[in-house]
Amino acid sequence: MIITKAGRRMFPAMRVKISGLDPHQQYYIAMDIVPVDNKRYRYVYHSSKWMVAGNADSPVPPRVYIHPDSPASGETWMRQVISFDKLKLTNNELDDQGHIILHSMHKYQPRVHVIRKDCGDDLSPIKPVPSGEGVKAFSFPETVFTTVTAYQNQQITRLKIDRNPFAKGFRDSGRN
Repeated sequence: MIITKAGRRMFPAMRVKISGLDPHQQYYIAMDIVPVDNKRYRYVYHSSKWMVAGNADSPVPPRVYIHPDSPASGETWMRQVISFDKLKLTNNELDDQGHIILHSMHKYQPRVHVIRKDCGDDLSPIKPVPSGEGVKAFSFPETVFTTVTAYQNQQITRLKIDRNPFAKGFRDSGRN
């Protein structure tokens, strides 16, 4: 996943479908991104693999992306696919735009949080997600990613450019 100082949209965007909520209760939906381990990685070109390159950099301040439709009723959340397409990632530790701050060459796991409104009174983009009754976290192993400031593999570069609607400027002219 590409990260930049200015902030870059996560692509592909995380999308989830939620069920089992109380239709009349209000909920916040939020996402944070946590380190998978305490390692730093490097890409080895001749074997096309990621290898451990040492210990992770010191942790960054916790950031939470609160879905802009929050809070909303359980009924509202359950009838739509919830997309985190506006979430941006950065490697700027002094970011004041509310982007999720990550280190390059580290592995991360996005987590989706469903927070009952009465438990989310203390919810803030710059504090860890509250825990306890009324707060549920969900993560999916297939969403683990490695952050980079430039793609390390030409096939990944081509795939991302071809599939990302925001990468129009990188596509060859005349291609469909």
